[in-house]
Order: sequence, then C-alpha cells, then structure tokens
Amino acid sequence: TSLADAVADGAARLTAAGLPNADARIDAAVLARHVLGWDLATWLGHQRDTVPARFPTDFDAAITRRATREPVAYITGVREFYGRPFRVTPATLIPRPETELLVERALAALDTQLVLAGLDPQLVLAGLYPQLARDPTRPSPSVLDIGTGSGAIAVTLAAERPDARVHATDLSPAALAVARDNAQVLLGAGRVTFSEGAYLAGAAGPWDVIVSNPPYVADADRVTLARDVVGHEPHLALFAGTDGLSCIREIVRLAPAHLTRGGWLLFEFGFGQAGAVRDLIEGTAGLTFSEIVADLQGIPRVAIASAR
Repeated sequence: TSLADAVADGAARLTAAGLPNADARIDAAVLARHVLGWDLATWLGHQRDTVPARFPTDFDAAITRRATREPVAYITGVREFYGRPFRVTPATLIPRPETELLVERALAALDTQLVLAGLDPQLVLAGLYPQLARDPTRPSPSVLDIGTGSGAIAVTLAAERPDARVHATDLSPAALAVARDNAQVLLGAGRVTFSEGAYLAGAAGPWDVIVSNPPYVADADRVTLARDVVGHEPHLALFAGTDGLSCIREIVRLAPAHLTRGGWLLFEFGFGQAGAVRDLIEGTAGLTFSEIVADLQGIPRVAIASAR
C-alpha cells in the first residue's frame, strides 16, 4: 500500500464522518505529513512510497481525532501565521488568516508613529528597521497586544518591527505559557514581555499602539458555530456576552487613558458588528474614529481609532 492510498482511505473516513470532500482530502494529507514529519515538497516527491511500519497506527489515531472534529491545528500542534509556525494548544484560539489584516494595519500604524517621532518618511517607507533598531538614541515605538492567546499578533509585530517594544497580556495562564514559548522559539528571550490578567493588567503604558483580537461572539450565536470551533477552541477566547461586544466595549473604554497622544487602537470584530463598533468609538471621549477595514471576503473586520 502506498502513502497516497492510505491518505485516500483516510480522506474517505473523514468524508463519511461528515467533512466536505475537499476538506477531507486536504486534512488527510496534512495529517499524513505531520505523522511522517515531512514538508510539502518531500510529500509530493514520495507520496507513492510504501507505507512505513509505524505510519498506519499513528495516522489512524490522527484521522480518528479529526473525525470527531478536533481541529487539525490541535492535532499537529502548529498553525502558520504571517509565514511563521506558531505552536497552538486547546488553551489558545487557532490563529486565522483574517487576523493577518489586523497585523498589517498595526504595522502601518507603527509606521505612522515612526514618522511622528521625527524619522524621515522615506526612511520609514524603505523599511530599514534593523538599522533603526540599532540606534540607541531613538525612542522605540511601544505596542500592547490585549488577549494574546498563542502570541501570534505580538510575536509577529515584534518580528516585523525589531525596533518596537512589545508587551502582551492574557487572562489565561495556560495561553500565556504557549505565547511565551512561541516568543522564545521564534524571536529569542526578551523580545516580547508578558503579564497575566484581564485587559491591561500589568501594562499601564502609555502605548503608541494597542491591538487586540478579543472575544466577539454573542452567547446566543454559539449554536451557529462549527463543531470544530465550539467543541474544541477555548470559550474564554470566543464568547463576549449577550451582544458579543462586552470585551470590545471594555477595551474601547480603557484605551484612551493608556495611549500616547496620537496613538492607535486597532481591534478585530465580528460579522454584523461594524455599526455598533463605530458607535462605541465615536461615543468614547478621547478617541477619534478612523476607519473600518474589510477583509478579503469584503466583510468588515478591523476597527481603527486614534487617541486625541
């Protein structure tokens, strides 16, 4: 039996368990590569090889877990985000591609802060951040990531902006342990600092940029979520009260007192919440609404405001 045949059998099991055919084929192949410890190039070159001795047992266990709708990322323990492999566990939300939009806009906000700090705009646009980071006379822009989870946002921002000082908070000690591990593996010691607690616990600031992917699913909407999500991902990172806005409301309330003048607040929100989010920002003293940005599917996804 070849590896390709084994994967086809695994995909058939997943389809029988209710997964769409295309998803079942992709998931089975990813799980096979995980069991083998192969990258995509190796798989493409060797998928017709004979099944190794230990493969059937380990692959069967992985397929069985996926058939119960356990997310592939929890089975493999890894999810790629912004081109980097992040360790994930059931204590952390699985990073989504949509959240990369939040990172992109946060990076743009940091560019703005560099210009406000007196750097030549052309130098900023050239992206010479390693050189800038070596200048001890220039103040470092500061970033706070609220509810960091796996650390995907904080670690990515620190990696993309070596000159930035990045801090992250989370209410879950188990999630913080994962985030610290990701920071250590992907960046090295000390590049991101962490504190445990709700919102800005241990992180008074002021900050040039505050960013967050908070819980934003309404309690009543849990019945609409996929089994993969509601049955496995941490509810602490998903649900936010009757309207899904309880965490966002608190972040918007707290942000003005903890941002530098002209600093930026950016956060992700859910489908159908754009109007309420804009109203929250415009009704908050000390914040000026900037824009709401849609994701690649055209769904309003990220809110941006500045401190005045």
